Amino acid sequence: QVQLVESGGGLVQAGGSLRLSCAASGRSFSDYAMGWFRQTPGKEREFVARINWRGARTYYADSVKGRFTIARDNAKNTVYLQMNSLKTEDTAVYYCAADRTDRLYGLDKSSEYDYWGQGTQVTVSS
Repeated sequence: QVQLVESGGGLVQAGGSLRLSCAASGRSFSDYAMGWFRQTPGKEREFVARINWRGARTYYADSVKGRFTIARDNAKNTVYLQMNSLKTEDTAVYYCAADRTDRLYGLDKSSEYDYWGQGTQVTVSS
């Protein structure tokens, strides 16, 4: 069992930056690949980024590539999402998630993740 708690969301102007954090507790954090997803009302949860167990491999949705960076600190049991050049369309509730499988396929599917945080709201104003 892994418990995940996101923080760092808030209100920011377009073009600004935010850094989200996700603190994990429970079973060994380094055993899990970690992902970030986001969701807006009436839409399905959307993949944002993923990082593998040791941080050697990262993956991004095309919509955030070049603007967002995912990183992890296994000593602190924390995964981060640095979001730069924010756009109004980045407004969403952001969730972190843990996946016990180091997969190469399906890594953007929310159904493949085992544990989820409660989410943190990010609002980007124009």
